[in-house]
Amino acid sequence: MLTIGELASYAGVTVRAVRHYHAKGLLPEPRRDRSGYRRYDAAAVVELIRIRTLAEAGVPLARVRELLRAGDEEFAAAVADIDRRLRAEIRQRQRHRERIARLAAGDSLALPAGVVAVLDRLRGLGVDERIVRVERDGWILLAAHSPERVERWTARKHEQLADPRLIGFYLALGRALDHTGDDPRLVAVADELAGFIAELADEQGAEHLGEGGLEPQLVHLMDTLAFDAAPPARRLIELLKRRGWTGWTRLERVHPSGGDTPG
Repeated sequence: MLTIGELASYAGVTVRAVRHYHAKGLLPEPRRDRSGYRRYDAAAVVELIRIRTLAEAGVPLARVRELLRAGDEEFAAAVADIDRRLRAEIRQRQRHRERIARLAAGDSLALPAGVVAVLDRLRGLGVDERIVRVERDGWILLAAHSPERVERWTARKHEQLADPRLIGFYLALGRALDHTGDDPRLVAVADELAGFIAELADEQGAEHLGEGGLEPQLVHLMDTLAFDAAPPARRLIELLKRRGWTGWTRLERVHPSGGDTPG
């Protein structure tokens, strides 16, 4: 015969848990002996282990009570159902573990492998890491909004990156990030960028640089990402507009206007 502490120890639970199961009517509470102590037998240990196992599997205590009173066939069916649920949870947790592992790699979080390859290619071409981060965040928005179009977009991006003039575009953007919004050197950068854009647009169309087919709100969000991450970008857009271009994610021709006086 066992004391409540010994029972709890054998079953791998706390004394408080035993008392809780008594209060819930899951484990019969034995009479006290002459010394005023409750004494438990081996059957109580087995029953307590069953209760603990079901509870740890996430079975509500009310359902545990029903299962303890069920026949062998019903109990076996219930256990099989619990096993299916646990296996589904394990698969879900494994997916979470894989995402956490990708989190350590940075770009892989919420991004398909094809997009990660684009970002790695940009880095390999010497594009400023700040530009790569802006691209990454834009791709996260694109992939979340239109996952079915990511494969086509990434293929198009790889094709664009084969053009050395586009690489020059990215490198010029990287240099612009080191300037403040009123830095007169932005004028020279704007001239360089406008030249790249005009050449590519004349040969292949303005969509060669921008992401076509996007909703205006998504374009606005992506532009905001760029402007917030790279403050000179907003000033650069103003200068480009004076050279006949506007937009960031989606480039468009406009009528040139104004001068280049900073301010």
